[in-house]
Amino acid sequence: MTTSPPAEGPSARTVGGYTLLARLGEGGMGVVHLARRGPAGQRVALKVLRPHIVGDQEARRRLEREVGSLQRIRSQWVAEIVDADPWAEVPYVATRYVPGLSLHDLVVEEGAIEGDDLYWLAGCLAEGVASVHSVGVLHRDVKPSNVLMEGRTPILIDFGLARVADDPKLTHTGWLLGTPGYLAPEILYGEDAIPASDVHSWAATVAYAGTGHPPFGRGPAMAIMDRVRRGQFDLDGLPHDLRQVVAAALDPEPRNRPTLDQLLTWLRPLTTRRGERPAAPPPSAPPHDPYTVPLALAAQAAADDETDVWPGHETAEPLTLALTSYQPPVAKVPAAERFRRGVLLSGIALVCGAGCAAYPWLTTALMLVLAWLLRSGSLAASARDQRREYRGRKWYDGVQLLVAAPWHLVQSVPGAVLLALWSLGLAVAAALICYAIATGLGLALFVCGVVLAVSLWLGPGGSRVRGPVGRVVNPLAADLRRWTVALLVVLAVAAVLGFRADLAGATWTPANDRPHAEMPRP
Repeated sequence: MTTSPPAEGPSARTVGGYTLLARLGEGGMGVVHLARRGPAGQRVALKVLRPHIVGDQEARRRLEREVGSLQRIRSQWVAEIVDADPWAEVPYVATRYVPGLSLHDLVVEEGAIEGDDLYWLAGCLAEGVASVHSVGVLHRDVKPSNVLMEGRTPILIDFGLARVADDPKLTHTGWLLGTPGYLAPEILYGEDAIPASDVHSWAATVAYAGTGHPPFGRGPAMAIMDRVRRGQFDLDGLPHDLRQVVAAALDPEPRNRPTLDQLLTWLRPLTTRRGERPAAPPPSAPPHDPYTVPLALAAQAAADDETDVWPGHETAEPLTLALTSYQPPVAKVPAAERFRRGVLLSGIALVCGAGCAAYPWLTTALMLVLAWLLRSGSLAASARDQRREYRGRKWYDGVQLLVAAPWHLVQSVPGAVLLALWSLGLAVAAALICYAIATGLGLALFVCGVVLAVSLWLGPGGSRVRGPVGRVVNPLAADLRRWTVALLVVLAVAAVLGFRADLAGATWTPANDRPHAEMPRP
């Protein structure tokens, strides 16, 4: 970035009226030149885009839309766009020229950044990313080579232009736009970039600046990407409090990372708005991860061998400053929606009661088996969520869920048996009360079915039943039209079973007759 410009002359090449003075560098999108318009014009960094980036009309229109958004950015921490022409014979984008080394080259030449300068860099870089996000654009490629140092101040470049290159012609299998050690795990998994992706890249860039080496190490790209996906980083050399912040922002799970607003809330008192430095909390040990990849997928875990543990990762502290992982407030469910949930659940209880009145043994068996399956599914989902909490979202989560399903079926048997015995005991008690007051067989069976359903819902371990059922009932209750249709269906089923019981009596299949048939009917 400090290349001396050659003297201008008649043979100097021009692009869009700009005279190219020196070649500053190149990347996947194009070649960057130091340029100037006219003898006394302002010097700019002119990026001449490669033909495959804007090779058709749609690509040029996309570039025009992106540049239109990016030109609204006005920030001292960003090299703003001063001119662009997506429709020129040679498309170009001109940005403010920053006469300094890139962060990557500065660290190579002078070593890691320390002390207040490191906090200043972290804060200013976060301000730059926030400026890009403020116009609704993601950077997608924050890395040391895209940060120019104007003295001790970082200036972010190439903001938003990575999105221009996000084209199917470029992102087909085998291509990856960006540097593996600075791309967020979700991008490596093929998912769309989100604001948390730039937070991850910000943290990796700050870690490089403060330690003097890439946080996820060097080596083959596949090995680096595997460390990124597993959150296996080296932050040795960072100050303790900043290390906590960076470790939280490098979490493999996007929802666990601090937001940019949270980062700036913590950084601004140290940098752009000087104030009292917040005290860092004592470190806490990370939880032990007991989960491994199953069977044929175990090869993926081979890189987890303890001889390959990176310093700093095994002692990375969770963030407990003002940057504690953001948890959105739980919205209060409106009273009308809670009422609809209760009505729909009551309808399901009526179906169970009518089913027991019509087909006592079949309905009872079906309810107990269904409770067992729901408990198994809830255990499997909890195990998956816990694995994700430890390790983040993995590509083999679905396969692991299927492989572990038989174990969860077995694991849920003791709890399901306890719940069944509890519920059957209450149902039998209800039957004895009905017999004592001579309610009649049909009504007694109906009451037993309702009591059995309520007991399975509220009994010991019933939360494992309520959870899966709630995943179905709650969305239906949230929408009045869907709730109305669901309620009509439930009531119709209850009515059909009730009429069947009233007209033909109870069918005791697979038995031939009701229990204790020799006893007189009440």
